[in-house]
Amino acid sequence: MAPAVPLAVLALAALAAPGLGAAPGCDHPAHRWCSSRDIAAACQVQSRCPSLPHPAAAPVELSLYYESLCPACREFLVLKLFPTWLLLPEEMLSITLVPYGNAQACLMHEAKNFSTYFPVIFCLESGSSVTENLEACLKIYAPELDSGRIAACVQGDTGVALMHHNAQVTEALEPPHQYVPWITVNGKHTDELQALAEASLLGLVCHLYQGEKPEICGGSKAPKFPPGCRR
Repeated sequence: MAPAVPLAVLALAALAAPGLGAAPGCDHPAHRWCSSRDIAAACQVQSRCPSLPHPAAAPVELSLYYESLCPACREFLVLKLFPTWLLLPEEMLSITLVPYGNAQACLMHEAKNFSTYFPVIFCLESGSSVTENLEACLKIYAPELDSGRIAACVQGDTGVALMHHNAQVTEALEPPHQYVPWITVNGKHTDELQALAEASLLGLVCHLYQGEKPEICGGSKAPKFPPGCRR
């Protein structure tokens, strides 16, 4: 009985068979054709390489311009933005926070990492006082951060400089911001985008993301509003 031929060998033989060869000018051996998307494209054999990874899609970029403890800002950050961030994989959603309030600006400056400071900001916005709750929120979500350094930043020149920077970034918005929270999605702001983000942020991000979507997106749909309608 003849020995069985491994499937991999048969697959390579099929790739190299007459009429199924690579494009002229392909200088890669047949066993390398499906090793990367670039090589498959160069040899024009993408349709015969089903195991190739899909190119990564760009994340949906959301920027939030807000005032600390502003009621509408708190509602969006605590009830919409933070839960959406928790539910989605990090490659789907990239968030930029631009707060008006030097305590949060100093927290971001000291923590550096978004996944470190965002839960703390969520905790602060969930309470009644940023300064009074800072110590408790740090203990829960980021015990590695030094509250003394953050307090020194708030009371010193660094906090002033950070606030000045955020003010400049906010003033440079186009169109100019008219209220808070002010939301931009992929660098754009319209009344319709603002309304969609406030109504169903998860649905909006799932709708806009061009890559492979997680199961959580299966039942979420971006609500539809007529252009210019905020609510």
